[in-house]
Amino acid sequence: MIFRAEAQIGGNKTYRFLDIPMTARAAALGGNNMSIWDNDINLIYSNPALLSPRMVKQAAFNYCNYVGDLNFFSVAYAQDFKKKGTAAMSLQTFNYGNFVGYDALGNKTGNFKANDFSLNVNYAKSLADSMFNVGLCLKTIVSQYEIYKSFGNAIDFGITFHNKNNLVISLVAKNVGFIWKSYSNLQSEREKLPQTVQFGISKKVEKAPFKLFFVYDQLLKWNLKYISPIDTAGKQGTLNSGEIGKDSTNWQRFKVKTGGNLDNFMRHFTFGTEVVLTKNFHLRLAYNYRRQREMTLPERRGANGLSFGFGLTIRRLAFSYSFTKMAFPGNSNIIGLTFKW
Repeated sequence: MIFRAEAQIGGNKTYRFLDIPMTARAAALGGNNMSIWDNDINLIYSNPALLSPRMVKQAAFNYCNYVGDLNFFSVAYAQDFKKKGTAAMSLQTFNYGNFVGYDALGNKTGNFKANDFSLNVNYAKSLADSMFNVGLCLKTIVSQYEIYKSFGNAIDFGITFHNKNNLVISLVAKNVGFIWKSYSNLQSEREKLPQTVQFGISKKVEKAPFKLFFVYDQLLKWNLKYISPIDTAGKQGTLNSGEIGKDSTNWQRFKVKTGGNLDNFMRHFTFGTEVVLTKNFHLRLAYNYRRQREMTLPERRGANGLSFGFGLTIRRLAFSYSFTKMAFPGNSNIIGLTFKW
């Protein structure tokens, strides 16, 4: 007798820590701020084309006590080279905590750790008309889980348009690369990188103290539906929980199909706003529909997908905070500090 088993779709790619928002500002804005144009160096994690001379000599640090005992932090620094462009260095680290190892017989083998690292080199330059900015980020990724190690490289490439009317349009391709060494050392078992193409627009409303934005994720992939492993019947995960039976009417079939397509379409979107209360104090609020759908329990619905935070600037020091409702009862808090020499 032959059995066939397939992994869940949530685990068919590696280096998934690259998908996690590494800054307080990005997390507060639903996990992405790839279409916001200003002088914050933290924007480079979302889109390398947002790097500009206004970020010169900024140093940024972000720390997060993630769900459970997971922790991560990031650091970044930018330097301008005038007509040659602007460059920045950044480091992302993700720590999964301490583990106790056991062999097949249940004997303790010792403690071990699991960590991911990404060292990034960013470069951006404004085109001739100054309204377009192009950027590139080269990532060197190292991952180690006990004795298992992996190494790879990836590239982010973005282009951003911005004008005097505070309209910003961005397009970015992220994590395009190759894994040179997989955890198993087998060529046939090398996992895929979490590649994505994103499109975003932001606009500051004229004579109003806020800007609106949206991001469309996975531009080249339509189906983002995810069936929870605990949902053995496969009935959850869409706007409708019904099935199309043999006795269903055409109208019932139409509602099921239309509801499913709308649900899948909305999974691509993140919406948010940034309210400028004063020149030095901003409030941030966003909604990530896909996160809400994937983190909702069948028997309990909550505020999953919502995130908020604020930014406070005091002279050369900027402080940011974000709160993200991940799932019940898991939440994420990120704090960020940016200093400009």
